Amino acid sequence: MAGQVVRSNPLPLWAQIVDDLRRRLLAGEFERRFPTDEELTGYYEVSRQTVREAVRHLAAEGLVVRERGRGSSVAPPVLEQPLHSLYSLASTVRAGGLVERSEVLAADHRPVPVEVAAQLGVEAGVQVVFVERLRLADDEPIAHDRSWLPAPLAVGLLDADLTSGGLYEILAGHCGVRITGGWERIRPVMPDLAEQTLLRLPPAVAAFSVERLVLTGDASIEWRTSLIRGDRYAMVTQWPAGTQLRPDQPG
Repeated sequence: MAGQVVRSNPLPLWAQIVDDLRRRLLAGEFERRFPTDEELTGYYEVSRQTVREAVRHLAAEGLVVRERGRGSSVAPPVLEQPLHSLYSLASTVRAGGLVERSEVLAADHRPVPVEVAAQLGVEAGVQVVFVERLRLADDEPIAHDRSWLPAPLAVGLLDADLTSGGLYEILAGHCGVRITGGWERIRPVMPDLAEQTLLRLPPAVAAFSVERLVLTGDASIEWRTSLIRGDRYAMVTQWPAGTQLRPDQPG
């Protein structure tokens, strides 16, 4: 038997190879390096076309990344974020076993834009604290965050180390401000070329655009806009046990 294929099996050879490689991928066998087409052809003793078809299906499942002229590599892990409560991207990255850090692109006082002033409940043009960070997981960009915060409550952020950790952890530690509520709006978008370059996003891959308003008590403490890579991030929701659909809800 060549590799894990059985020629008398009615299942096509490429499908048998997909099953075998999927099992080995999920077992972590190819963490360092995924085999080349030539190596797979020799291992399974099949044609290059059969190997290419198998790898194409693995790429469609998101298990490998196939690049012209560079071969195939194991796809990086997708970070899953529950939607039932306020979340921290930093905590999600760490929970995924990855190193979390941020590149601080800006941290200063600046006049608040009109549309942001309305969200924060301040007059347009007043000075606010602005923080812009590129969020990374194992040195790969995951998200681009822009945050506007009222200066009287958040000025301590400008003296803090913003290169790691969640902004709300830093806000609590340096400003004594704790988050009590808020809301966010999430929608898929196709990033422009500048954002695509900043996030190192492959062509034709969408991103999540996130708008978030955060409260401390009855006061707005942050208006944030984020762009999160759609190929590295998934948002998950769960229903409590015993949840039932109403008759008027679609199944």
